[in-house]
Amino acid sequence: MATSTKAEVSLPSDTEILITREFDAPRHLVYRAWTTPELITRWWAGDHGEVTSVEVDLRVGGAWRYVMTATGGFEVGFHGEYREIVTNERIVSTTVFEGMPGESSVSTLMLAEAGGRTTLQLLTQHTSKQNRDMEINSGMESGMQSSWAMLEQVAASLG
Repeated sequence: MATSTKAEVSLPSDTEILITREFDAPRHLVYRAWTTPELITRWWAGDHGEVTSVEVDLRVGGAWRYVMTATGGFEVGFHGEYREIVTNERIVSTTVFEGMPGESSVSTLMLAEAGGRTTLQLLTQHTSKQNRDMEINSGMESGMQSSWAMLEQVAASLG
């Protein structure tokens, strides 16, 4: 049921990354797959490794943490705090890549539905152009394309 849709990555400003992708699933299922630990373990690593830990305290002020063992055998972890939650519509949270523990970004997830399909937009605001460029140059797009393709499969399987 997965589509061949790829996410589009744009740079709206010197410190922002905007990723947009359409999913062949209703937004409440995309939201559920995005926020449920057991479901996150099925898609977050894409085909770049295996998720080893997912913690989600889905409330304003609650924390989240995802860890994976990448295909090369090294561990990759991210964590943050939820700042705003509008169920099935919007999540604002901080993100810290544990390989660079002093740096933090703010991500805004936005979900819109039309005709049973969901448009997901993820806007990431970095503290500097240097940090934004480090994320862009990290290979994140390849990993994200793979994980979001699996996200679509997981969300569609819930219907």
